[in-house]
Amino acid sequence: MTCPSPRPKLPWRAGVGVAATALMALPAYGAFAQTGSSSAGALTVDDGYLSEPVSPFDTESPAVANLDPALRAAIQQAATDARRDGVRIMINSGWRSGRYQQHLLDDAIASYGPSEADRRVNGPDRSTHVTGKAVDAGPPVADRWLQRHGAAYGLCQVYANEIWHYELTTRPGRSCPPQLPDASAD
Repeated sequence: MTCPSPRPKLPWRAGVGVAATALMALPAYGAFAQTGSSSAGALTVDDGYLSEPVSPFDTESPAVANLDPALRAAIQQAATDARRDGVRIMINSGWRSGRYQQHLLDDAIASYGPSEADRRVNGPDRSTHVTGKAVDAGPPVADRWLQRHGAAYGLCQVYANEIWHYELTTRPGRSCPPQLPDASAD
């Protein structure tokens, strides 16, 4: 007795179509990855832009170097301790220039409309990234580790819809305050 194939086989032309679509998308993705956006001028490392995650110890990167010193020390200590548990904490975004934050807001408005953008991205005047008081950590296993252990370092997930966004909102060892539903509640 033979078992049927778990999924139907596609004709070879379907595979070529998928490959061609992916190849056509690569240049557009490359432009996005270089600028951090598809709609405005190039962002640079000096804006806090990261083309890939960095270590919390990478103080050559303005995204890490310009963090509030207490926040930087807390995320570094958390990263050291997480490593003992086999978890590597990386920084996906830290300090951002006002220009970078405005860029993110403009992109969110273009993609989702003003109402939804307000839930996802704060403007430069309200963003704790601009003041160096927030980090976006990753990968997801690191975010889950921070959810369980972050309060020991004073690091708390601020927004319920952003598992990656951490700020110093409590004294180390105390409980974190209740999460806000999203950035619009800030």
